[in-house]
Amino acid sequence: MVHAVRARRTTAVLAALSLGVLALTACEGDAEQDAAAPSATASPSAPGKGKDKDKGGETGKDTGGGKDATDAPGGSGGSSGGGGTSEASEPATDDQDGGVGMCETTDLTYKVTVASKPVNHALLTATNNSGDPCLLPAGELVVTIPGLDGAAEHMGPAGEDWILNAGEKAYAGILFSRADTPGGKSADKVEIALTAAESPSTVPINDGPVTVNDSQVTSFFGTAEDALTY
Repeated sequence: MVHAVRARRTTAVLAALSLGVLALTACEGDAEQDAAAPSATASPSAPGKGKDKDKGGETGKDTGGGKDATDAPGGSGGSSGGGGTSEASEPATDDQDGGVGMCETTDLTYKVTVASKPVNHALLTATNNSGDPCLLPAGELVVTIPGLDGAAEHMGPAGEDWILNAGEKAYAGILFSRADTPGGKSADKVEIALTAAESPSTVPINDGPVTVNDSQVTSFFGTAEDALTY
């Protein structure tokens, strides 16, 4: 009887131990799965990160490409700008009047004749003998008297540049001396340039000589009457 009771107890203890071992094994298995799960979850993130890196590399490449594209048009634009400058550098004044260049002093021939009135005046006649029309710098006329310092001052309204066709004439009035200014120097020729930057042409004074003490000159006009008004 005693042996039977002991046998049942032993069996119960063994069963309890077996259940405990099974439970422990199950717990360890679950723990191992839990430990392995984060690793499995974390591993996909690596390819994602690598993909982002590759994408960043591609973006960097695109950015570099964009810079090259910007530089290329810029360089081309500079070249084009240089071309524009080259075109603009060809007689810049030509563009003002559809391809007509500025008149130069040597394009014209000059005649200076003492006027009967007003007194102490002479008429300058300039003729375009170049064979082509040119743009006359009306307000930059320079008249000097050989042997005297300085150029004649401008009088009358400021002129505007205008096209002087081949064979056409332009007129300017020259005042050699004022009635209220005594003294002066006798002169029988003048020097004429269309601009201060050019070498002058020496022109004799018809019906001279004249007395010069305070010379002045007008801009160019289309008629002799207008030129002698001032």
